[in-house]
Amino acid sequence: MPGPGAACGAPAAPVSPSGGRGPGSFRADRARKLRAVPPDDPEFAGRVLVVDDERNIRRALRMLLEGEGVEVEEAATAEAALARLREAPPIETIVMDVRLPGMDGISAMQKMAAPDGGLPCPVIMISGHASLEEAVRATHLGSFDFFEKPLDRARVLVSVRNALRQYAAEREIRRLRARVRRSLVGESAALRGLLDQIGKVGPTQARVLIVGESGSGKELVARAIHESSQRCEQPFVKVNCAAIAPNLIESELFGHEKGAFTGAVAQKKGLFEVADGGTLLLDEVGDMAPDAQAKVLRVLQSGEILRVGGRRPIRVDVRVLAATHRDLKALVREGAFREDLYFRLAVVPVEVPPLRSRREDIPVLVRHFIDQVAFDNGMAPKPIAPEALALLERYDWPGNVRELRNVVERMVILSGDAIEADDVPPEVRGAPAVEAAALDPAALDPTLSLREARERMERALILDRLARFDWNVSRTAESLGVERSHLHKKMRSLGIQRGAG
Repeated sequence: MPGPGAACGAPAAPVSPSGGRGPGSFRADRARKLRAVPPDDPEFAGRVLVVDDERNIRRALRMLLEGEGVEVEEAATAEAALARLREAPPIETIVMDVRLPGMDGISAMQKMAAPDGGLPCPVIMISGHASLEEAVRATHLGSFDFFEKPLDRARVLVSVRNALRQYAAEREIRRLRARVRRSLVGESAALRGLLDQIGKVGPTQARVLIVGESGSGKELVARAIHESSQRCEQPFVKVNCAAIAPNLIESELFGHEKGAFTGAVAQKKGLFEVADGGTLLLDEVGDMAPDAQAKVLRVLQSGEILRVGGRRPIRVDVRVLAATHRDLKALVREGAFREDLYFRLAVVPVEVPPLRSRREDIPVLVRHFIDQVAFDNGMAPKPIAPEALALLERYDWPGNVRELRNVVERMVILSGDAIEADDVPPEVRGAPAVEAAALDPAALDPTLSLREARERMERALILDRLARFDWNVSRTAESLGVERSHLHKKMRSLGIQRGAG
């Protein structure tokens, strides 16, 4: 790739608004076929918005970029550029002058920035009279590049090509993250942190050790990592190391040749070969037999497998992910798991939080599963009563998301037109003894008046819900089916304050 200011070994001429054939034109460059990028470069395509109040500059840049296959739009003011950004199809790169009539280019960058400070696309700033302060401000705002006029043709082409490439890469990342979000449901801080980890490690080639309780969604996380990678169109293969007999796991992972052992009547590919080019998940890797551990380690070190009974190594390109609910470090200390294999697998450890640590995701998950189960069974989605949802939210879910999904499926199938509190299974609906006593009318003092009994039960119920939702009044009000303002009023009348018993 020719460097800035040069193309194919010849000096590059600046872009001139004149359109003439002198040293200041790019027509002479075109006649001599001086190009800053290869012809028909698939990465040099996209939609660029040129923002400049000088018509000749816009025309010169249009001719330059369209000659390379780029689609170019023009705007004479920052206001017109901002209006265009609100329309479809999206602009993929902006080339904008600093000095513009009305709003200047720096102010336009501030206007188009998202709340997190990110720009909708790469912005290349140009100026004929830029100060150092303006250049610094543009850089701080996230400008992709900054040029002074007259523009160097080769530098413009290289910069625009790189900007379009960055936009395409970021668009692909957004697409992959959207695919990830379709499988991991929720909005809690714990889940957002997990998604952030997936977004960072997914596009890399790093091996990942996924740890978490049974049913917490380790396989979903593995699939999300695969979907976020460049291997997403290749196979995703899962093997449950705990479900395969120790004497068969080697054949399952590496395959075997015909006649390698009794019953091997034909050649068989192992799962490493099946996953070639893609991702292999070693689920419940903590239960892998010691002999298989040694052979998996050799594959990770060499990138080659050897079928059982085979003599010729087979090269494979596989990204290995591992998952377990067991404490591998403890297994290493006990001598039940190889330390060198542990360090090979745990390049990036990712912990999947249990459902009880992200209770705020339960309503979203419940509605997601209701829709899913209804669709799978040809039924209409059912509403769920707030009381039933509150019972689900208070339960600790030792089986995590898997258990929640099973419970929701049972309720959808067995309930009537709506899911009520009575449809919640008894083991989930059962309340702690202290709470049951507090809310059981039979346990109340028989000398209490009706008003006193009602207030005492209301107070116990509200305190229980507040504690369950960590004193989030909005979510407590929603679970009780009342307005937030009404709950505040009720709390004041009952003397309920944080820390009150």
